[in-house]
Amino acid sequence: MKKESPKNKRPGKGPLKVTNRKGEEVRRPSKSKAIKARVDDGSMRLNKYIANSGVCSRREADTLITAGVVTVNGEVVTELGTRVMPSDDIKYDGNSIKPDKKRYVLLNKPKNVVTSMDDPLGRRTVASLIKGATKEAISPIGRLDRLTTGLVLFTNDGEMAKNLNNPKSGVRKIYHVTLKEKVKSTHLAAIREGVELDDGIVKVQEIDYVGNGSDPHQIGIQIHSTKNNIVARLFEHFGYTVSKLDRVLFAGLTKKDLPRGRYRHLTDEEVKFLRMIKA
Repeated sequence: MKKESPKNKRPGKGPLKVTNRKGEEVRRPSKSKAIKARVDDGSMRLNKYIANSGVCSRREADTLITAGVVTVNGEVVTELGTRVMPSDDIKYDGNSIKPDKKRYVLLNKPKNVVTSMDDPLGRRTVASLIKGATKEAISPIGRLDRLTTGLVLFTNDGEMAKNLNNPKSGVRKIYHVTLKEKVKSTHLAAIREGVELDDGIVKVQEIDYVGNGSDPHQIGIQIHSTKNNIVARLFEHFGYTVSKLDRVLFAGLTKKDLPRGRYRHLTDEEVKFLRMIKA
């Protein structure tokens, strides 16, 4: 058997020795120290800088970088993993961008308000309800139609917005539905099994009568689907008419101590929880 050369061999549990061409030992900084030095210099990855500016998610930022539409100090940068400093001049498609402080605002939306920051028809929008909440521009996640009430989250965190809007992330959404007609238990069972609508099969996670079931007009439903007007459409499929629809839970956030038409900023703990949700 050929004897292994002792060169660069790690004896026992000691540190790995690296030698140059002259056979002289060269000491390398530990990986942890190298990473610490790189992070502590105040720089960040370019894709994170772009995402923090509210342009898009980090993954989408990688596409922008490789497409050659991002410049750093006047130079086109296409290499992924490039690190930049806060003082650098970063431009996307010729426009300067700067990371905004991340903001997270939860609104309990009332009826007859459009979930949009502006409306071409001149209707009242959620923008009027969160006016003054932040100096940064924030956008809604989890839109509700005009007649639906309940929780809407606003943020300028592009990465989080993409994850929460993706049905693959399994974001919990619970609605309290009030119907004009009494809902049959057989129809609830059918919805649990899955209902085929014009745009595909829709499955819910949970559905049942609210409380002890004494009022068959009141239904609670948990659903992950992001399809438009999906809850009302499920009941309309069986001939029911929704008179009230209220989103009482969104991604673990509830309406507790949040009156209709009011907003609040999320706590640090709530933000940390939402950041853990991945698509």
